[in-house]
Amino acid sequence: MLGGVTTEEFAQIIGARVRAARSARGLSLGALARASGVGKGSLSEIEHGSRNPNLSTLYALAGALDIPLAALLAETAGAEAAADGIIARLLDVERGDDGVVEVYRLELAGGVEHRSGAHGDGVVERLLVLRGTVTAGRVGAATTAGAGGLLTWVSDAEHSYLAAEPGATALLTVTTPRR
Repeated sequence: MLGGVTTEEFAQIIGARVRAARSARGLSLGALARASGVGKGSLSEIEHGSRNPNLSTLYALAGALDIPLAALLAETAGAEAAADGIIARLLDVERGDDGVVEVYRLELAGGVEHRSGAHGDGVVERLLVLRGTVTAGRVGAATTAGAGGLLTWVSDAEHSYLAAEPGATALLTVTTPRR
């Protein structure tokens, strides 16, 4: 449960938010599927709340819809999304005149690279390593930091996260400028 909401109920909330964002942009199911790289059948299941999407799928949908990931997570503190080797827990969302800042706690399995697609023009990520060692940033330009280190990159291109064994914990901020 998440704040009194079951996993199944949360999948329905996410589905409704995806459907609403798609409709607000005048996109068909097929158009969003093509733009995000998510299969049309999978997208239909997500929108109907019968499929709980992983972190990679949520990022692909958020990118194609040009909205922050937190918007799909209903800006619910404690909401989690996961993919192979990574768990992201939303801690906070701050909306201001300049844009949106999302704060996540990441748990990264050691030796498992997670790749994330482009998030949009001007989106900046800052990763503060709390435990372990992490290599992160734009693919081909990633840098490494240990506990207490801060990595920063513009995430308008594919980027990745890779923790050394035995794994790492980090705080991630994603700053999306107002469009």
